[in-house]
Amino acid sequence: MSFSLNHLPNRTTKPRKKGLSLVLDKGYSVRQAEDVCEVCSDYMDIIKLGWGTAYVTQNLDEKLAVYKEAGIPVYFGGTLFEAYMLRDQLDAYVKLLKRFDIKYVEVSNGTIWLSDDKKRAIIKDLSTEFNVLSEVGSKNPNDIIPPYKWVRIIEKELEAGAKKVICEARESGTVGVFRPNGEVRSGLIEEITDQIPFEKLIFEAPQKEQQVWFIRKFGSNVNLGNIQPSEVISLETLRLGLRGDTVLDFYSLEDEEELNKVMKDNSISNEE
Repeated sequence: MSFSLNHLPNRTTKPRKKGLSLVLDKGYSVRQAEDVCEVCSDYMDIIKLGWGTAYVTQNLDEKLAVYKEAGIPVYFGGTLFEAYMLRDQLDAYVKLLKRFDIKYVEVSNGTIWLSDDKKRAIIKDLSTEFNVLSEVGSKNPNDIIPPYKWVRIIEKELEAGAKKVICEARESGTVGVFRPNGEVRSGLIEEITDQIPFEKLIFEAPQKEQQVWFIRKFGSNVNLGNIQPSEVISLETLRLGLRGDTVLDFYSLEDEEELNKVMKDNSISNEE
């Protein structure tokens, strides 16, 4: 931090087990990767090279080296995993991960058909060599999964060896745990987190309003994903109550009297 400020929320530090910010790189250049790491590497816990962008990215080795130097693990998007599965090339995908020294892998079936049993078997197998992040939810906005099924799938995939389970929203934040207009399916979230600790979940939340909702609901140390690199700093200020959306959500109870006094003084000043 550049300077100190009292009575901020107790934010976890790297390497974090909760409060993760999973950042979505949709095609940054080497120089852009260097710039974002210079500014906010402390707040980026994992970086996902979105969908199949790794396949068409020039200087991929150099970019991966930048993130590695900054101490940030990188993995390839779940859609690339699905593209390999669609072609029955899982072994080739594993070799690809090892070639680039990738320690994380996302196992998903948001686009292709992959049975729950087959998906769990893959998670179990890959978890012996990689940190597996499984993803639950469909990329099709018309495919509505009932809450009880979300819970059952998540539980089984955690048991199979997934480190965390990502709740689908896409980079748009309009599917999965969100309605097409971006509104949170709050009843679904309640049902899931009533039975599964939220620390085990990563909620994709690309829109600011969605991030605010989850931070207010679960606190500063909720795991959030699909964060744009340019929004990492903004998200961290939301987590710490340093942005108008959450500034009144995070302050110590012992400071309540002082806060009320400040607000009262401001009100009097405005009236004058």
